[in-house]
Amino acid sequence: KCGSIKHARQVLDKMPKRDVVSWTALVAGYTQHGYGEKALEVFWQMHQEGVKPNQVTFVSILKACASLAVLEQGKQIHLQIINSGFESDIFVGSAVVDMYAKC
Repeated sequence: KCGSIKHARQVLDKMPKRDVVSWTALVAGYTQHGYGEKALEVFWQMHQEGVKPNQVTFVSILKACASLAVLEQGKQIHLQIINSGFESDIFVGSAVVDMYAKC
């Protein structure tokens, strides 16, 4: 929220154990400050490290997809949402609709 995304990334990189909350904070920060590509990069890195996204993560990353109009990545994330069982969440569902509308 303070706008120091670079510092936030440095803190995350130094954390001995990164969980979904810390990853999501960085994804959301990048998205909120207009760095959608960085948000996607962090999202996929989180995925590679085996951390499962939660509803807040999905809402944030779908906003990044919408801002970049990257439909294919949005579709991949939508499939993850379905597989995770979050498609019935009202906030996630709204973010999916918004992503498709903007892509």
